[in-house]
Amino acid sequence: MKMHTMVVGLVAATFSMIAMAQAPIVIKFSHVVAADTPKGKASEFFAKRAAELTKGKAKVEVYANSALYKDKEEMEALQLGAVQMLAPSLAKFGPLGVKEFEAFDFPYIFDDTADLHKITQGPIGAGMLAKLEPKGIKGLAFWDNGFKSFSANTPIKAPADLKGKKLRIQSSKVLEEQIRSVGGLPQVMAFSEVYQALQTGVVDGTENPISNLYTQKMHEVQKHLTLTNHGYLGYAVITNKKFWEGLPADVRGQLEAAMKEATAYANKIAQEENDMSLEGVKKSGKTTVYVPTKEERMAFKKAMAPVHVKMADRVGKDLLQSIYKETGFDPNKL
Repeated sequence: MKMHTMVVGLVAATFSMIAMAQAPIVIKFSHVVAADTPKGKASEFFAKRAAELTKGKAKVEVYANSALYKDKEEMEALQLGAVQMLAPSLAKFGPLGVKEFEAFDFPYIFDDTADLHKITQGPIGAGMLAKLEPKGIKGLAFWDNGFKSFSANTPIKAPADLKGKKLRIQSSKVLEEQIRSVGGLPQVMAFSEVYQALQTGVVDGTENPISNLYTQKMHEVQKHLTLTNHGYLGYAVITNKKFWEGLPADVRGQLEAAMKEATAYANKIAQEENDMSLEGVKKSGKTTVYVPTKEERMAFKKAMAPVHVKMADRVGKDLLQSIYKETGFDPNKL
């Protein structure tokens, strides 16, 4: 009887070990935007390809719209290992102490995505991601969202139209200075709180890529949108460094391949999604969309140019100069 019990126990333990060995590695991927945004869709694409390429060895669970953590909490959760993957906006790394990422917040530093990709897909971008490692974070990729435009309940045709307006921004000293350069009052606020703040008048306006404005229904509480395209909003896909380096080498390689595909997909759909969202805003009839003339756009550029001088030391003058060299931007010639 004892022998039978031992055999049964050994068999059960063996099956338990086999089950444990076959259990997928769960990767919680948290982000703060809607599932139907470029980042939301790219996250789901990555989850699908990760399952396919690892043949089920890894399971990526995507949590959109701050379902797990508010955007102020998610970075700490990643560092503690409570979540394994995030795709925060690049402005999130300044408060973490990696101020170089605030270079992406400088107004009009990129004319278009071709200029942008010289940085995010080149050695400068790789060097910036490497600076996250002392924080226990591994940078995997840059994902595009798009170029930001101003919205408010009054028309915006010149920098002076933003004077005295309370404008929501992400936590970034560069963005604070950008808003002050046009006479606005910067208001740092979590993304999940913006709709209600606009609706109740806690803030007067905001800056967003059109896909964020539309999917968060901000256009329903903003009467005017001007396509200034004054700044860039993108994301860095990051993971807990200890977790990533502890993965089996084959699984890690397969996940890297999935991330490469997801990055190409994210960057491909970003502009498409913004274009479709802009059409959605126009069709809603709730927001008047204004396209600045060449002269009006230059007026915004000139108004914001001093930001480059005032904030250069924050991100490093050498870094800025290396970006200028790649993109051809020169704030002194405006």
